[in-house]
Amino acid sequence: MGEFTISSQFQDELVPVCHIVTPVGMLGYGFNEQQTRSDVQRYSSTNVPTAIILDSGSTDSGPDKLALGTMTCPRSSYARDLTKLLRLVNEFKVPLIFSSAGGDGSDEHVREMVQVIEEICDKPGNEQYRFKVISIYSELEKSLVFDSLQAGAITGCGTVVPALQKEDIESVPRIVSQMGLEPFLDAMNANPDFNIIVGGRAYDPSPYVAYAAFASKTRPSATTTLASQKLWGGFTHMGKIMECGGACAKPKSSGASATVYADGTFDISPSDPNARCTSTSVAAHGLYEKSRPDILSGPGGYLDLKATTFEELPDGRTLRVRGALFTFSRDVGTKYQIKLEAASVIGYRAMYMGSMKDPILIGQLDSFLSRIKAYVKMQHEDVDGSWELDFHTYGRDQVSSVKDKLGELSEIFLVGEALADSQDLAASVVSTARIATIHGSYLDQKATSGNLAFGIGGKTCIELGPCSKFSIYHLMDIEEGEERLRKEAVGKGLFQASTKTVGIGKIVPADVSSSNGVAIQQVTVKARASSPAKGESTSKISRHKTPTTLDDLASVLRSKNSGPYEITFDILFDDKERFELVKRSNLLNDTVISRVLATEEKNIIWSGFFDQALAYKVTIPRTRKGKVEPNGGYMENDVHGSQKYLGLLNMKLPEDLSLSLGGPR
Repeated sequence: MGEFTISSQFQDELVPVCHIVTPVGMLGYGFNEQQTRSDVQRYSSTNVPTAIILDSGSTDSGPDKLALGTMTCPRSSYARDLTKLLRLVNEFKVPLIFSSAGGDGSDEHVREMVQVIEEICDKPGNEQYRFKVISIYSELEKSLVFDSLQAGAITGCGTVVPALQKEDIESVPRIVSQMGLEPFLDAMNANPDFNIIVGGRAYDPSPYVAYAAFASKTRPSATTTLASQKLWGGFTHMGKIMECGGACAKPKSSGASATVYADGTFDISPSDPNARCTSTSVAAHGLYEKSRPDILSGPGGYLDLKATTFEELPDGRTLRVRGALFTFSRDVGTKYQIKLEAASVIGYRAMYMGSMKDPILIGQLDSFLSRIKAYVKMQHEDVDGSWELDFHTYGRDQVSSVKDKLGELSEIFLVGEALADSQDLAASVVSTARIATIHGSYLDQKATSGNLAFGIGGKTCIELGPCSKFSIYHLMDIEEGEERLRKEAVGKGLFQASTKTVGIGKIVPADVSSSNGVAIQQVTVKARASSPAKGESTSKISRHKTPTTLDDLASVLRSKNSGPYEITFDILFDDKERFELVKRSNLLNDTVISRVLATEEKNIIWSGFFDQALAYKVTIPRTRKGKVEPNGGYMENDVHGSQKYLGLLNMKLPEDLSLSLGGPR
């Protein structure tokens, strides 16, 4: 048996039910094969079921995948990662499970990933490969969604998502739904000798929860007891953390592994030997990309993290997590809900770009751009079709490399972007705007040869092709049994699966037969000093420095999408005493935050402190020119929403708070 666990005095009589290794937070991004191999080898040598599980999908990168059938990464990137993973599946006889194939989880991309697996198996040198592959499909028929809309069973996923219209359903090429754990668990129970599962669009934790349930022989029934809520809470919380790989570690690791116990407790550690999982790093990751930190809704219920506890184990790298609760919808008298996702093409785009350095022009930029729009409108008065033109102005009021005669730093990088009914019309609008930008006159003009340094890469006008927009991001009520695979639910299930054998070698089932009663070898792990891991810096806050901005206090200060329609902001502190001082000071409240983030106080979707992570979180709608707009569409300039936090970073601290936090202690 392998040596992988903590000595018995730290085990608290916990019974492990499975190990899960996640090489990276997104299939196709690349990962450290040596580190993943080490984890798989260590865990698979025990009598405890072990699996490789990872996610492959997100709405973060915008709507193009759903609208155009593209994938998050090039096909070659998926082939590269799957080549490494199939080596591990073949060598260590562990199952591989991944969901949301291709990024959107469409049926087309599930089939594409299976085809990639077949091609890898057919390559010379892989003659010994033979895998039982299960495909699970998540697309729904439009007729079903129409019927649900007519029955009043569809609502927006979030308060700012517009009501679904019949036209929205008609405009999209495909509709995927975020599957819960049930289709995965059904597939595993029906095919316990599976080697690979390629899943369609799924709630990120779903394959993790399903495998933990499969390995522990747990079924989602009789779920009203506290023990059951803790069990499913632990499974789901583990999946929530693990689906991002080692992002919960300090410093961030590509991969991570988890040991799940029979009562829902789980241990998590990074694959990178120079990283570690700490109480704050893992608790903080529970906030990541979520609208709120304490209650996280998903298919069939919600996860409650209010009572979670975190224990750093003596190896200095592993964290033990307890206390999450999962409440099933049926147990509180509400419908099982699945999230629907779809996008449509709304037009075609073109752009031009260049820089402006003349301080005379920069000083009157707004009026100059208004005249460009007026000129373009005049030139297209008799042209059929609709169009829009707008500008990204990068560098305004920011530092650049060019000094004007007053000694102030000033330079603008301009991107003109057009959206039109056709590619030709978009190109015409952009071409006309570019000419007006270069040769338009302005007050006190001296440089008459041209206003724009343009032609980056030799391109003057760049045709961008179809422009997509999220059309469906809604929750649909379903009836009991519809959350399952159709075959296993005797025709009621919404989801379908298929099974095929890939490769010509002798098939060897993955080792998933061990039950949750297996004892594992106990070995003593020497505790190490809790000094920072290699590459990790200590807190930047000096005890002798008086902080003046929020940047001086926060260990993490970030912004990120929470779905296509929201931006969420996280402020995390390393020092509990300083966190409590900030919390008591009322520095972070809705009035202040709305001013700093340039939004109305009534627009704040959620705000508050989360003590376990020493954190403050606030979530607001995504807007453009005062109107709610989902990410990735026309005039997008921050698809992930990851650069929206600057107002908080530079937020000034009140003098009394600065003095109470600064100086020697």
